[in-house]
Amino acid sequence: MPTISAPDGTTLAFHVSGETGPPVLCLPGGPAASAYLGDLGGLSAHRQLIRLDLRGTGESATPTDLATCRCDRMVEDVEALRAHLGLDRVDLLAHCGGANLAVQYAARHPERIGRLVLITPSVRAVGLPITGDDRRQIALLRRSEPWFPEAYAALEEIVSGRPTADSWQAIAPFSYGCWGDVARAHQAASDAEDNGEVMAAYAADGAFTPDATRKALADFGAPVFVLAGEVDMAAPPRVMAEFAALFRDAEMTVQPGAGHFPWLDDAEWFVTSVAKFCNGLSE
Repeated sequence: MPTISAPDGTTLAFHVSGETGPPVLCLPGGPAASAYLGDLGGLSAHRQLIRLDLRGTGESATPTDLATCRCDRMVEDVEALRAHLGLDRVDLLAHCGGANLAVQYAARHPERIGRLVLITPSVRAVGLPITGDDRRQIALLRRSEPWFPEAYAALEEIVSGRPTADSWQAIAPFSYGCWGDVARAHQAASDAEDNGEVMAAYAADGAFTPDATRKALADFGAPVFVLAGEVDMAAPPRVMAEFAALFRDAEMTVQPGAGHFPWLDDAEWFVTSVAKFCNGLSE
């Protein structure tokens, strides 16, 4: 397992899969161990994937000072990995909360990004609101699913500000286009990797400066690809379109029937779309 030393001396692990094409540096959400990304449905057959375990997750060390796990402070970890790989510019792919790190990296080091891919991204770093009605509208698309009544009741508890200890687990089916054995196993593995302290530190006060980030992204010139899942209430397509509009050169697509982990819902559709963009073949 290869490692690098971050600017503050923290050991960071990264994982390499695939041998075809230039590297794509992959940032996981959470922050969580990057293992849940796998090979992104087979994307590694088209491009070499470099998955970073963010500090405090996976095989990377947990720093003594958890304040260094704040999202904006991790930007230099990404830059350290780029430099270690010997790349003048890197294609950067981020999922969910990793997008908050990716866009802050883009704001601080725009000249270091060749292409930027944002998969069902969080929008906290740019301050776009996602309302309870946004989430309800997407959730209601699943009303015919057998698990829907319990999950929707839990969603209402969360949206209304009165969640119980079980509410978050109960809405897990909404994260997947198909709540079957693969999704259940993926969810269980992801839960086992969660580090609550690191997650809290990642989004601590000062982590995000939306106005400044949005201003920087308006000047960001590299091509951007935003992929939304049709039934993803964590990153509703309406808001994803607003996110894409913040960039000068962005395209946005909605994967049919996909949830928050679209490479699990239809790997062929996902890989075809992302590989086409990464290889400069987008329309």
